[in-house]
Amino acid sequence: MTSSAVSNTPNLPPPFNNESSLQLITQGAEALIYRTTFLTPNQFIALKYRPKKSYRHATLDARLTKARILAEARVLVRCRREGVLVPSVLGLDWEEGWLACEWIAGRTVRVVLDEWLEKIENEESKTVDEQEENSVRGEAKIQLEDLMGRVGRAVGRLHEIGVVHGDLTTSNLMLNRENDTARQNGLEGDVVLIDFGLAVQSVQDEDRAVDLYVLERAFGSTHPQAEGLFKEVLRVYGESYKGAKVVLKRLEDVRMRGRKKSMLG
Repeated sequence: MTSSAVSNTPNLPPPFNNESSLQLITQGAEALIYRTTFLTPNQFIALKYRPKKSYRHATLDARLTKARILAEARVLVRCRREGVLVPSVLGLDWEEGWLACEWIAGRTVRVVLDEWLEKIENEESKTVDEQEENSVRGEAKIQLEDLMGRVGRAVGRLHEIGVVHGDLTTSNLMLNRENDTARQNGLEGDVVLIDFGLAVQSVQDEDRAVDLYVLERAFGSTHPQAEGLFKEVLRVYGESYKGAKVVLKRLEDVRMRGRKKSMLG
């Protein structure tokens, strides 16, 4: 998981209030994500903490916090049980507002893809003839398409078990780099889905198609120079489970509504 420097964090509840290894990763409107240890000094976790909201009625705030923590934990547990690669749940306390999950060693697909695209551009600029440039581009395309295929397969498996992520972006897809082979090869590693705060359990083709549309739009805005690679995500997704091709047809309708909405403002 990636980190960013954020300060002025609230006081955390026990058992994390005296934790010296706390590192704030991201800070959103509803929750904060930390990297810290849990149970043992060597077990790193991703800690999602939902502070109390003073602008909400205390009873309502407590109910919302409990519902959201339990919903996310249940989805993660179901995914793990069904063999979907997600962080395991290690502990939670809805009254104190925290959820502790396994720390995924690696980097986001967003960071890895951006670095890889920049590397390709730099190597192409050093080539001296067209044949060599085509060779560099061809080899890179094969490796990038393999990564996109793993993304499509991961999302397909998630949808197959009846879970919709709700916030699919390349920042919420991790490339697990725990083993030596993955560390040595830039695009190797398992694709792990993270951040299930907006996830729902659904088998509706419309919900699945919207999930794909969100990822497609995020991909196009974040990696415009490689937008064509997203076709490989959809191709592998279409082969990942029975019914996936129906979802891809529904995706066309979602795209059409999205374009109309953009035109109308």
